[in-house]
Amino acid sequence: MTDESFASVGAGATAWTTGRIITKDFPAPHLVRLRMHVEDRQRHWPGQHYLIRLRAPDDYTAQRSYSLASDDSDPLVEFLVERLPDGEVSEFLADVAEVGDVLELRGPIGRWFRWDTSTPALCLVGGTGIVPAVSMIRAARQLGRSDLLRVVAVARGPEELPYADELARARATIAYTRHATADRAPGPPTPDEVAPLLAGAEVAYVCGAARFAEFAEDLLIASGLSPEAIRVERFGVTG
Repeated sequence: MTDESFASVGAGATAWTTGRIITKDFPAPHLVRLRMHVEDRQRHWPGQHYLIRLRAPDDYTAQRSYSLASDDSDPLVEFLVERLPDGEVSEFLADVAEVGDVLELRGPIGRWFRWDTSTPALCLVGGTGIVPAVSMIRAARQLGRSDLLRVVAVARGPEELPYADELARARATIAYTRHATADRAPGPPTPDEVAPLLAGAEVAYVCGAARFAEFAEDLLIASGLSPEAIRVERFGVTG
């Protein structure tokens, strides 16, 4: 892909379409990964998301937003969904949906959080908030621009960090808050760790639960980044 080929991405409003589940697996007991073929698929930027809508026989609907893990060159779209207690959509996707099922989708969505693949950037992400950073890593690798992207991923321990092997291959900085490694004592990332990674970065992407996002914003500012350069995507239980 080239800059020119991305020019038309997101040029028009998205409409509801359908997607068929091609593969389904469970990277961890609380996570389900879906790879889907989307009808009338539009191109997407790394950092964008889709709505997945469920429809009951009585026409009751429920929908939730899920970030894309796939990059635009992937023939399928990939979602990693955390199974939340009493999560109306996430429980269905984890426990009921099967390979071959067709779901209603709308996307790609999102202008604020998308990465243009040419601006030097840092991702500071936590837990399943790693998903949009994975899309950015894959796009950067596909375009030969891995030097433009740095990633700091935070989790309690290895078992709670999705895509850990892929992050390691991308030379992401991994900070476990409750697990020591050969290179690092347990604990959250510090300004001394993050500040060198911000050298040359013009934008930072923060994704995670609300509490993590607040911590990450404060950390980036303490590390010397202007608040205007920070883009935040929070996730959590929807009431």
